[in-house]
Amino acid sequence: MAGLRGLKEFVQFHYDMYRDCKQAVPFLYSEEMNTLRSDRNAAFECCEAEYFMAYRDGKAVGRVAAIINHRANERWQRKQVRFGWLDFIDDQAVSKALIETVEQWGRERGMTEIIGPMGFTDMDREGMLIEGFDEDATMYVNYNYPYYPQHIEQMGGFQKDNDYMEYLVKVPEVVPDKFHKLAEMVKKRYNLQVRKFTRKELLSGKGHEIFNIINATYKDLYGYSQLSDRQIDQLVNQYIKIADLNLVTAIEDWSTPEHQLVGFGITFPSFTSALRKTRDGRLLPFGWWHLLRTLKWHKTKVVDLLLIGVLPEYRGKGANSLIFDDLIQWFQRYGFEYAEAMPQMETNEHMRGQWQYLESRIHRQHRCYCKVL
Repeated sequence: MAGLRGLKEFVQFHYDMYRDCKQAVPFLYSEEMNTLRSDRNAAFECCEAEYFMAYRDGKAVGRVAAIINHRANERWQRKQVRFGWLDFIDDQAVSKALIETVEQWGRERGMTEIIGPMGFTDMDREGMLIEGFDEDATMYVNYNYPYYPQHIEQMGGFQKDNDYMEYLVKVPEVVPDKFHKLAEMVKKRYNLQVRKFTRKELLSGKGHEIFNIINATYKDLYGYSQLSDRQIDQLVNQYIKIADLNLVTAIEDWSTPEHQLVGFGITFPSFTSALRKTRDGRLLPFGWWHLLRTLKWHKTKVVDLLLIGVLPEYRGKGANSLIFDDLIQWFQRYGFEYAEAMPQMETNEHMRGQWQYLESRIHRQHRCYCKVL
C-alpha cells in the first residue's frame, strides 16, 4: 500500500466498519496515523512493517498490518511476524487472504511464526476480543466483532498464545483497610513516600525514570521489547504533557540518598464518551472540546488505570498499596464511579489478585494467537 493517501484509507476502514457499533470507540485519528507512519513512530528504529488491504469489486473489505519487531525477536530468540490492525467483513475468504499475506511477507524475511494481534510494542493495543462483546470498549484496547476469533480458529494451525483479562472496578466510598492501613505501615517501616511531580519535573527527567521502571518491571512479560530513549521521549510527550498530575502517583524510597523512584501509577479520565462525539476520532471541528471537557473537568464517570509499575524488589514491601491508597482518594474527589483496569496477563496472579479487595469483575478478555509457519 503506497503513500499517505493509502495509509489514510487503511486507517479510515476501521471507522467505516464500526461506525454503527455502539460498543466500539473511535480511536484518536491523529494517533493512529502517527503510530503507523515510519517517520513519526520511534518504534520503527527496531521494527519494519507493511500494510495491506483487501478489495472486492473495487470496495475495501479488509485490512491488516504485518510487523516485525527485531528487538523483541532478539530478546525472546524467536523469528516472529506480527499481525495487527486486523479488520475484515464476515467472509472467511477475506480474513484468510489477509492472514496468508502476512504469513508470506514474514516467510520472505525469514520468519518462522506468525503471532497476533500485536502492535509494534507493548504500548500499542494487543489481543483479539474473545469475551465481553457487549461491554463498552476504551481507546486503549481493541474491539472487534464476535466473528473475528471464529475466523482465526477456523483457519487451522493457530493456537492460544496469551490471554489478557480486563477488570471493571467500582471506586469505593472509603479506601479499603487493605490499602490504607498497609500504606501507613509501609511509610513507617520502609520510608516509602507518595510523590506528586510537577510537569516541569516530569518533562525534564522524572518522566524518563518512570518509563525506565516500565523497562525494568515489564522486561519478562509476554513479547516485551525494551523502550529506547527516543521511544520514551515520545511516550512522555504523548502522556505526561497532557496528564492531570493529580492522577499520576509516584512512590519514592526516602531511605536512599537520591530518593529513588520505585513505583508509579498513571491514570486518565476515560475518553470513551468524548470520542464517540467526534467525527471518526478527529479533533476538528469540535472533537477537541469534548476531549478537553473530559481531561480538564472530568466529565466522565470512569477513570482508566493506564500504566502501573513497581520495581520487583519493592512489590513485597507493599509499594502498590501506596499507589492505590493515593489514587482512590483522588478518584473519589473527582467523582469517578468506576475504574477500567487495562489488560493484565492471565498468568499475572499478583496484579490480578489485588482486585479481590475491591468490588470488581472481569468484563473483557483478549487473546493473542500463534501459528508455526
